[in-house]
Amino acid sequence: KALCRMFAEVIHQIDEALDEDEREMLLFLCRDVVADVSAFNVRDLLDSLNERGKLSFMGLAELLYRVRRFDLLKRILKMDKRTVEAYLLGHPHLVSDYRVLMTEIGEHLDKSDMSSLIFLMKDYMGRGKTAKDKSFLDLVMELEKLNLVAPDQLELLEKCLKNIHRIDLKTKIQKYKQSAQGAETSYVNGLQASLPNLSIKDPSYNLRLQNGRSKGQRPMVSHPDIQREPVKTSVQESGAFLPRPIPEDRYRMQSKPLGICLILDCIGNDTDVLQHTFTSLGFEVRCFSFLTMDLMTDHLKQVAYWTHHQDKDSFVCVLVSRGGSQSLFGVDRTHSGLSLDQIRRMFRGDACPSLLGKPKLFFIQNYEKSESHTEDSSLPEVDGLAASNMDAKAWQPEPCTVHPEADFFWSLCKADASLLDRCPTLSSRYLQCLSQKLQQERSRPLVDLHLELNSNMYDWNRGVPDKEKYHILLQHTLRKKLFLSCK
Repeated sequence: KALCRMFAEVIHQIDEALDEDEREMLLFLCRDVVADVSAFNVRDLLDSLNERGKLSFMGLAELLYRVRRFDLLKRILKMDKRTVEAYLLGHPHLVSDYRVLMTEIGEHLDKSDMSSLIFLMKDYMGRGKTAKDKSFLDLVMELEKLNLVAPDQLELLEKCLKNIHRIDLKTKIQKYKQSAQGAETSYVNGLQASLPNLSIKDPSYNLRLQNGRSKGQRPMVSHPDIQREPVKTSVQESGAFLPRPIPEDRYRMQSKPLGICLILDCIGNDTDVLQHTFTSLGFEVRCFSFLTMDLMTDHLKQVAYWTHHQDKDSFVCVLVSRGGSQSLFGVDRTHSGLSLDQIRRMFRGDACPSLLGKPKLFFIQNYEKSESHTEDSSLPEVDGLAASNMDAKAWQPEPCTVHPEADFFWSLCKADASLLDRCPTLSSRYLQCLSQKLQQERSRPLVDLHLELNSNMYDWNRGVPDKEKYHILLQHTLRKKLFLSCK
């Protein structure tokens, strides 16, 4: 009885701590655990599973792991992420691989993707069942009721994902189906060294290629395009599961120069090494240092306007600055900052048509202020660029079905701003390691290089205080292998 009371308290604490999206995800994940349980909230569900002997202590830990609440694992269950991962390697899972796949696909879809999916599903579900405000998990449950989607029936979903140009997510389903043909697969939420929630956790940030919520943890994915340990892992990183390289699966990198490399360094400690690195790779490098926020914005907008990109095969942008959790400051910090999401939107395919279908790489070192949670949210909006500039209108690409969010590689490294307060001339370990790998191993795919970069940062973080750690957040929507070399 004492154990039951303790478990009830744990369930109550977890239910109180989860947000609405996490509750929805947890309820969806457990739909197959006890099919006859009709629970409308997390507390009732977990309580029912507990009463039926279906929810062990480690099962509860797995659920928190699946929704990436590693803070609750530590605070309530007194466990860390790696302990759960080790358990999942050698024990049956509470949650089915199919449910994990569906939740991860849902996290990678933005509002535009969902609108397109719901529209496409009208022919199969009827208009009454396709409300515009449905989440992806709601949509999957409706499709399951109509016997249109099931663990062994994913062809419709594959077809619709292909039609909205999310080949990365279609490929994940194919990987799942291949795994299902073999032995039981142990899944983990990969890339925990990357981005908390693989993203900058901002509702407006639409890439949604999430790598987990905790910081500074070791990469754990077993596929060649993504972080790995000897575990067959979840379909976590969008764009990661691509076929082995063949000519059609590689981005063209033959123009001379390969593209523009824009370096905006508001700190000034890494400009020289960055300029040398990208010049040696074959980029036309343009450096600007110690910029106000207005100047930083102007340079970004100007480069996004350029039609010069039409003759280049790629674009690189390196940003180094102090900032907040969702923004970068200039040297003046006269505003709350320039939104990271706005920066990305400047170079979307619909805003910068001369880069449509070409890789757009962003490497960002953000020295984050600890008080950044108090930031003013009134950021100045950046207008849609292509629509507001005559030069951008002067060149229009050939008709193309590439999604405007495609072909981004977004590597964001966060470090505590106190590092610079203690040593103003400090070089970024992230940028130094990145430069070294790009120069010495340019013949390898960029995602593979970033895999090792994450691993190096993890090893560094293990031996230093929290204030000296670097936290890398990786997102990409690359559709092909990318080699930063014209060879």
